[in-house]
Amino acid sequence: MTTALARPAGLQLPPLDLDPRPAERAFVDGLVDDLEPETFLWITVRQPDGGAHVYYRWTGGGRELGDRIDLAALTAGLDCADGFHIANRHLTDIERGPVRIQAHPLRPIQADVATGVRAPESERAGLRRVIHYAALESGQQEIARNPVLPRWLGVGPKLLTAR
Repeated sequence: MTTALARPAGLQLPPLDLDPRPAERAFVDGLVDDLEPETFLWITVRQPDGGAHVYYRWTGGGRELGDRIDLAALTAGLDCADGFHIANRHLTDIERGPVRIQAHPLRPIQADVATGVRAPESERAGLRRVIHYAALESGQQEIARNPVLPRWLGVGPKLLTAR
């Protein structure tokens, strides 16, 4: 004699949702409440398969301030080397298990942009080398011959999320 689990006729069970992103997004959104206002957050959630999901978030007032900083940086002609250098000067790095939170307070970044802080030539040369070798690997000979540093990447949502 066999038994089967009884289920009322017509009852449909929804498929099990194994997508971790809704839970990740809820966790990431909750981080905003724990940190200082006017902060840009670059959040990396490492995945079991070796990949990662990256999220950008801003604490109170950070979105607007980030956009103003980006406009000033672009107007001043700052590039990605300057952006990396300035952001790293004020970085707080937090690890929570598989989650890495890079918190960038925006007021000090704004002050550096306003006073003309630039990346040292050694950092600029290193970034050009990275671009050179990446271009060689991908067959982009013209870029490899003359690696140019890209524009300021951004700390505000308009520039960071522009497509």
